[in-house]
Amino acid sequence: MRVGIMSFAHLHAEGYVYNLRAIPGVEIIGLADDNPVRAAYFAQQFGLRQFESYEALLAEKPDAVIVCSENARHLPLVKLAAAAGAHVLCEKPLATTVADAQAMIDVCRAAGVQLMTAFPMRFSPPVMEVKKLVDSGQLGPVYGCNSANQGSLPRAHQAAGMPDLGRDWFVNKALAGGGVVTDHVVHLADLLRWILQSEVVEVFAETNQVFYGAEVEVETGGLVMLTFANGTFASIDCSWSKPPYYPTWGGLKMELVGENGLAVVDAFKQTITLYNEAAGRPRWLPWGSDANQGMVAEFLAAAHENRTPAITGFDGYQAAAIVAAAYQSAATGEPVAL
Repeated sequence: MRVGIMSFAHLHAEGYVYNLRAIPGVEIIGLADDNPVRAAYFAQQFGLRQFESYEALLAEKPDAVIVCSENARHLPLVKLAAAAGAHVLCEKPLATTVADAQAMIDVCRAAGVQLMTAFPMRFSPPVMEVKKLVDSGQLGPVYGCNSANQGSLPRAHQAAGMPDLGRDWFVNKALAGGGVVTDHVVHLADLLRWILQSEVVEVFAETNQVFYGAEVEVETGGLVMLTFANGTFASIDCSWSKPPYYPTWGGLKMELVGENGLAVVDAFKQTITLYNEAAGRPRWLPWGSDANQGMVAEFLAAAHENRTPAITGFDGYQAAAIVAAAYQSAATGEPVAL
């Protein structure tokens, strides 16, 4: 498999390089990015070939590409990749609008290429165990779920001394699509749809800037309530509530209340605490499983076999629809039906 990376705007692109290199038979043909400083920096960091444009990268006929641009720029890159016959793994959220998400699905279907949404938490072993627990019926009917995907303000995303890599777009509404609702709700919305095997029928949301105030133009705190077709209801805390001195960027947790018991999941509990005087604070280093590795492996397997991946463009579309409904609810103060 020959794979190209389209943009390093998203931090996950760096991890995907390691994931790709860990899989036998995979060749990273190089990267392209519309930010020349960013492109040159990461080409040098990882020893990758830097293409002068996305079109030049696609002219090399990669089997697949990973799109890691700013959220609002996913659609044009997916269109280019599909036209070139490359299978696509697109960073989450799939799109900043439902219309763009549908357009991505349509162009990939028309081109006969696979489209996978980057939802790695489906490949987290603790989450997979809970999925098995629910599927087996041991937990009984699930009545409700409290969940949280919290993080720190993603304003800089680069260390001191690094060149400006243009990664402050996460708090730019035009490029990101929004704040914490866009950034964090999609993961848990997808996991809950997957675990419950039911679709969301109603969304109610409240958002604010209780964290960081007017420092940024997007919402930094939010609570989203979901009602599913099977009657289960769920809450999602999607705040950027972790302070700069917190040992890690955030985490993902779920509490599923079933008829037969309670299942509690902390997907990022496997950590080692590093004490470093230069860092000025303790840090948590992850150990154990890497959900991204499982996701990338599934994408490449689906691309190689030209089959539908475990996580589809439709899954990304549904998550985008839930986010759109959350913003509509927050603006009107009323529940929104899906």
